[in-house]
Amino acid sequence: MNMKRITIAKGDGIGPEIMDATLEIIKASGAKIEIDEIEIGEKVYLSGNTSGIADASWDTLKQNKVFFKAPITTPQGGGYKSLNVTARKALGLYANVRPCVTYTPFVDSKHQMDLVIIRENEEDLYAGIEHQQTDEVIQCLKLISRPGCEKIVRYAFEYAKVNGRKKVTCMSKDNIMKQTDGLFHTIFNEIGLEYPEIEKDHWIIDIGSARIADTPEVFDVIVTLNLYGDIISDIAAQIAGSVGLAGSSNIGDGFAMFEAIHGSAPTIAGQGIANPSGLIQGAVLMLLHIGETESAEIIQNAWLKTLEDGIHTADIYKSDVSSKKVGTHEFAQAVIERLGQEPQQLKVVKYKKTAGIQIKPYQKRVEAKKELIGVDIFVCWNGTNANEIGEKISPLTHKNIELSMISNRGIKVWPNGFDETFCTDHWRCRYKSLDGSSISQGDIIALLTLFNQHQIEVIKTENLYTFDGKIGFSLGQGQ
Repeated sequence: MNMKRITIAKGDGIGPEIMDATLEIIKASGAKIEIDEIEIGEKVYLSGNTSGIADASWDTLKQNKVFFKAPITTPQGGGYKSLNVTARKALGLYANVRPCVTYTPFVDSKHQMDLVIIRENEEDLYAGIEHQQTDEVIQCLKLISRPGCEKIVRYAFEYAKVNGRKKVTCMSKDNIMKQTDGLFHTIFNEIGLEYPEIEKDHWIIDIGSARIADTPEVFDVIVTLNLYGDIISDIAAQIAGSVGLAGSSNIGDGFAMFEAIHGSAPTIAGQGIANPSGLIQGAVLMLLHIGETESAEIIQNAWLKTLEDGIHTADIYKSDVSSKKVGTHEFAQAVIERLGQEPQQLKVVKYKKTAGIQIKPYQKRVEAKKELIGVDIFVCWNGTNANEIGEKISPLTHKNIELSMISNRGIKVWPNGFDETFCTDHWRCRYKSLDGSSISQGDIIALLTLFNQHQIEVIKTENLYTFDGKIGFSLGQGQ
């Protein structure tokens, strides 16, 4: 038999219980897989490994290319890194796919939905680049790249095409973050032109999230940035009935990771009451990915029949709907007993064997003409009066390059700021040439030398560029 070798990890908290239950179901389905087990999570962290995974485990993962994992616990403090975030970046898992489906009336929900949230998985604020710059201010860099946007948007449209979905919705916040979220929205519009058969729309993330909570049935496939996707996929899963019922896949070029979306729930660990459904859903996604379509189909239909028959764990048990309250192992056995059966009221699933989702490689565009036209110099200054710092810094000029404005927390405070504006110790000083001509790196160094000579603490700089004449920086509020 052509067996597919996968890597599993049982994780922490309820992880070992729900993984054992899920593996029993997979085995009973006849899926042709072989398993290598690795240890990840809390025990590895506390052994002194801040990444939560040993080097040898990485070797196993890279060899098998399919990772099926239970939830883990990341210890607080101590510089421990999120293993999920590390794995997604290290293995190039750029697409996080989270189906959100309602199962009423067997699982309580006020809505009907069958939507898929496709979340960019590698960049955004999850780049994890943070710095404390002054006593009062910490920054987190939001990094958005054209390749990252193109890959996830193209994946969303290909997912819709392969799975017979009719509409793809983009969610962003480009009314405020015009550069970063603006790039994502622009690329969505560009790539959308290649899929005329698929309906397209865009929502600002805040009102889009409200619409998910109110009328999720209007959405089909949603593609969005990392942080937004993390939030709205949990919202949608909870609206569907329970975060505990949802699984997710993390897809890259040649590598994939599958999991439940919930955490390790240490408060109920070892009690045998955890719902394994989220991990079962992750297993179905994994089996589809490796071509075990028949096993995925019979497991999903048996799971639906189990819900339909009222065999429920405590988290979804309702006395007027459920017929029996069961624990983790009993629930798994109920699913196994129903393998080969189909639900009578819930929609029977029929999976088509496909070659999977393939996206064309990113092609770098012709480089734009890049011109340096100014610099933002960020300084730490403990005063609170914007006019005082303006008087202190405005005399510091070089050639025809002068201070054009000072802002604090993104709002212009000099010149002509408001006395009512609250200021911290973190000030942005924007320098540009008087005639709009370009400046040089040497000019910036000369300005920084002046700041140093006048004992003004510079904490960072950001160069101001145009690209083919288009400004590549935010103007900011009040400018």
